[in-house]
Amino acid sequence: MGPDPAVAAVRLAVRRVLAGRPPGAMVLAACSGGADSLALAGALAFEAARSGHHAGGVTVDHGLQEGSAGRAEAVVRVMAGLGLDPAGSVAVTVGERGGPENAAREARYAALDEAAVRLNASVVLLGHTRDDQAETVLLGLARGSGTRSLAGMPPESARRLPSSLRERLDAPGAVEVSEPVAVRYARPLLDLDRATTRRACLAMGLDPWDDPHNDDPAYTRVRVRHQVLPALEDALGPGVAEALARTARLLRDDAEALDAYAARAYADCEIAAAPGDPAADAATAPIALRVADLAELPRAVRTRVLRTAAIRAGSPPGTLAAVHVEEVDRLVTAWRGQRRVDLPGGVRAFRRHEKLLFGPADAGS
Repeated sequence: MGPDPAVAAVRLAVRRVLAGRPPGAMVLAACSGGADSLALAGALAFEAARSGHHAGGVTVDHGLQEGSAGRAEAVVRVMAGLGLDPAGSVAVTVGERGGPENAAREARYAALDEAAVRLNASVVLLGHTRDDQAETVLLGLARGSGTRSLAGMPPESARRLPSSLRERLDAPGAVEVSEPVAVRYARPLLDLDRATTRRACLAMGLDPWDDPHNDDPAYTRVRVRHQVLPALEDALGPGVAEALARTARLLRDDAEALDAYAARAYADCEIAAAPGDPAADAATAPIALRVADLAELPRAVRTRVLRTAAIRAGSPPGTLAAVHVEEVDRLVTAWRGQRRVDLPGGVRAFRRHEKLLFGPADAGS
């Protein structure tokens, strides 16, 4: 007799990710102790033992609730009991930048980044499900986001390590890292719903922890989960979450094509520093793009080029919004002598004749 259908579905999803990793590679499961990530951890332990991969687990203690350290220790014991080795926890301090949800997310990913590099992990598995994807799409719609945001969470992605983390890892006695460093993430469960992961936990004898924050209406995502999606299902019939996730997949195809077009366009628009120019090696040297070339691009491509330039100049992707990019775009399409646009992260975009430049705001313009 085979495994429970829910267990089989989760294991198959993990098996597909492992198939793309070399035998012997370390694969980490990020596990909060909730049903989604716990089912993921159980499936990873089972599949890795058969595929020849090393499987570990890490849980992040955000310190936002009383007893969170004890809860993290309990999750570590569960992961170790499943056979994940190493199994550990990382405590983080959650700031306030970008609101509580964004701050917790950034702290969590920073901790996972560091754990992945320290353990030389090939990939970190995340427990996001189809329901999470539907919520992400709705949140993007509410913000008036573009194609990339409405494409939701990708099945696989990479996060380039921030310079602060690279410096810490380069300290004496730390793990040796090479440049550039990026941590790969995979989301095997995006085609499965939460009901499946909960059934899988039950069938595997795992007792998931229900985070009270997941029911706190103070959080926007919680309101989408418990109020907006059920209302849409009531009004439109069942299958809304699945349809939203399908829309995300279709939009991702379009976004990837536009991103590829924009990457080529960026290379065509960029003005490289002349050989021997002392500014070429300066930390404050601005990124320069040709305005004439930018003006000829379709807007969907041009705004991607501008966003790329801003990020490369130091503007954080998480806080660089569409409204910022639109203001920079006006320096190309509706220039009336305005000199600059200040961007998140202390970056300034400014026009100088037929060049559009991005650099530190304190460098002047």
